[in-house]
Amino acid sequence: MQKVLSGIKVLEQGTFITGPAAGMFLADLGAEVVKIEQPGAGDPFRAFRGGLYSPHFQTYNRNKRSVTLNPKLPEDAAVFDELVKDADVYIQNFRPGAAERLGAGELRLRALNPRLVYCAISGFGQTGPAAGRPAYDTVAQAASAFLKLLVNPANPRVVGPALADAMTGFYAAYGVLGALVERGRTGRGRAVEVSMLEAMCHFNLDAFTHFFSESEVMGPFSRPSVSQSYVLECADGLWIALHMSSPEKFWQGLANAIERPRLFADPRFASREARIAHQEDLIALLGELFRQQTRAAWCARLEAEDVPHAPMYDTREAMEDPQARHLQLQVSAPHPEGGEWHTIRSPVSFDGERALEVTAPPMLGADNAAIVEPIRRRLGQPPTAAR
Repeated sequence: MQKVLSGIKVLEQGTFITGPAAGMFLADLGAEVVKIEQPGAGDPFRAFRGGLYSPHFQTYNRNKRSVTLNPKLPEDAAVFDELVKDADVYIQNFRPGAAERLGAGELRLRALNPRLVYCAISGFGQTGPAAGRPAYDTVAQAASAFLKLLVNPANPRVVGPALADAMTGFYAAYGVLGALVERGRTGRGRAVEVSMLEAMCHFNLDAFTHFFSESEVMGPFSRPSVSQSYVLECADGLWIALHMSSPEKFWQGLANAIERPRLFADPRFASREARIAHQEDLIALLGELFRQQTRAAWCARLEAEDVPHAPMYDTREAMEDPQARHLQLQVSAPHPEGGEWHTIRSPVSFDGERALEVTAPPMLGADNAAIVEPIRRRLGQPPTAAR
């Protein structure tokens, strides 16, 4: 399979999630991504139980190569510059100003290579009163008003995965792709900037649109109420999710599945507006009914009536689903230390071909011999091992 970004060379000097995620999204599309890491420890996300191959690191660093360079050393800085001259894209997620101190600022690198697409990812933006503040996933979720939509006021705890980190990486890759398309017309690169705050405000667009148009501040139950979404426990302690939305056919199907054909004679449930206003009553009614049969029994009933539903899987169960198996979502590659390494493939298919080929995240400096050492010889430097 010919990958759509085959031939594009990316240098990623990213740590933790945002920069590495951006690099991974491009690598999944076929770009050659070289991850530049500090000698010794590498990306801080590597550290795990005394080793340098954590599950967190594995998540965002597949399909890449790894080299180690210390940009504070003149000889390593010279190797870095040679890599930049041959690159199409450079990605970093340092705090504003740090790249310039490391000799990796946008102006210097694009002077070396005017075709370079330079991507800078930050927490709060490159300028402004908060530009220098540290930012992590929860901070960005809170600052963008997104976290307010996730936290249950009755049990206020941060929940869920690192959405802000991953989405910022996705938006960064999206910006890079746009700049590459433009470069195909102009021959010149661009500086692409994205912050976690900007990315999450855009991701939270629905809530802001409600506020701008209706002066409505949405809360954690606003969308589930309007969309009529439910999670219900079954007799076997397993859970099921329903998303009923507005089509009446789905509600009639649900009434048939629960053997309550007169459900809509009750004025509380007779219309979409009534069901939204009385959702708590509907949750109580459905909750009692669903606890009377197993999840498998309910899935069979709901599927027969074409009701939008799914078992609420955990990660152990999700890949056993027949549809997940059919879509070949779980893929594997040789682990760099032996055995098999497993991940979830890219969701994007081209011309009906799924991206089933993947390479495991690299060990620290795994590609020094293939990438760094030839440059050292060309520059007349001694090999890394002799330094």
